Amino acid sequence: MNSAFGILDWSIFGIYFAILIISSWILSRVEVKSSRDYFLGGNSMPSIAVAISVLATSQSAATFLGAPEYSYAKDLTFIGFYISAFLAILFVSKVLIPRYYAINAVTVYQLLEERYGNRAKQQAGVMFLIGRLFASGARLYIGALAISMILFLDISPPHVAISISILMLGALAYTYFGGVKSIIYSDIIQAFTYIGAGIAVLVYLYISLNTDFSTIINTLQADDKLKMFDFSMSGGFSVWALMGGWLLLNIGAYGLDQDMTQRALSCKNASQAQRSLMMSIYMTIPVAILFLAIGLLLYLFYQHPELSHFDSTVVQSFDGEKITIFMYYILHQMPDGMRGLVTIGAVSAALSSSNSVLGAMSSVAIQDLYRPWRLKRSEVDESHFIDAGRNAVIIFAISLSLMAMLSYYWQRYTDLPLLSFALGVMAFAYTGLIGVFGAVIFTNRGNATTVPIALISGFLTVLILQPYTFGIGIGFAWQILLGSGIAFGVMMFGGVDEV
Repeated sequence: MNSAFGILDWSIFGIYFAILIISSWILSRVEVKSSRDYFLGGNSMPSIAVAISVLATSQSAATFLGAPEYSYAKDLTFIGFYISAFLAILFVSKVLIPRYYAINAVTVYQLLEERYGNRAKQQAGVMFLIGRLFASGARLYIGALAISMILFLDISPPHVAISISILMLGALAYTYFGGVKSIIYSDIIQAFTYIGAGIAVLVYLYISLNTDFSTIINTLQADDKLKMFDFSMSGGFSVWALMGGWLLLNIGAYGLDQDMTQRALSCKNASQAQRSLMMSIYMTIPVAILFLAIGLLLYLFYQHPELSHFDSTVVQSFDGEKITIFMYYILHQMPDGMRGLVTIGAVSAALSSSNSVLGAMSSVAIQDLYRPWRLKRSEVDESHFIDAGRNAVIIFAISLSLMAMLSYYWQRYTDLPLLSFALGVMAFAYTGLIGVFGAVIFTNRGNATTVPIALISGFLTVLILQPYTFGIGIGFAWQILLGSGIAFGVMMFGGVDEV
């Protein structure tokens, strides 16, 4: 294994963090006059900035490392996930966004309040917060694990904790003072950083293979690595799964999850929000292809020594931890300079998802839960809720950091695959939300009583279908489809309450 960071790596790392410090200081000077300014940027954000922010928020360190792993081990069928996302964004743009703007929403769960009352909004908000704590805490852990491996060449608890702190302090620097406006503009920096790192790796790998483009294509074609569509019924990313459960998952991610939708709600009007979401998916698909292409070149590098002249055995393990092929390449073959560049790419991907979730969780906690409770007791001015929002950001930063460290220990000392569970928790939460929102959009059924039952039913259905629960082996896409269907069915048992 190569040694730890060299001088050039540390120089690149230092320059990047200098940019973070300077940009966070500049963005912290954003004027915030109300909680709406803090959580939605006063509905003044440009469509292109929002689009890039949505792109950045949809990525994470898990995506940065995971997409190359998929194409390395399998093929290009993962691209179908983003085609499914395209269809989901069309639905969210045409159906949900106009409804959110019609009620001047700060959070997506206010739509439930219009139909089923304040309690339904709060119950959906709590479901979101619980899911986000687990899912984003686990994502933070994945990012920190990768950074610890690269920076310190180990994954000891102190070094993982330092890596978590690096990510969370960076996220706080952008989120605390300026709110969503700072987050969106900082996401532009992060997006260009990790995309630039990805392009640099792709070019370096291509040069390392020392062969022509036609040979690369022919070799990949011969090994059936360029397949883009799977028409089997095996689940995974088959066309049927993509048009079923994965489509619902993407609708949940882009339209029912405050973490993603908060950006769209910061635009001037529904038309600009729709435009920003469509632009975001147009940019996301090429980025996904970029990282899948890295995986294909890594496949050629390690599995075709006649092209790379690499003849050692590949063991994707680090201190007993299974690692992706991209991480293996970073640790073993990547030269000085490139390692530093890829590290800041991973940090950028992790930061873009971490700072966004702090803003989203804070907005739901304050606007949906705390604000109604506080105003019932006495009138307070807007500065109180701005301060409350900033305090919530700190509380959630600490909570996510603790969840990340819990993931570290839990994964090592229990047989429960916490990481897989935690990363899927938002999908667990989505099933109930999809059922409830489906009732709001397409029917006149449901009431305040059926909402919590539907939310819990969707969650429990997916939990029951997990292999570590009762050993049921059913694809994740079908779990989402079944969970959403059951939650929707529960809503159909209720008439409409008068709110």
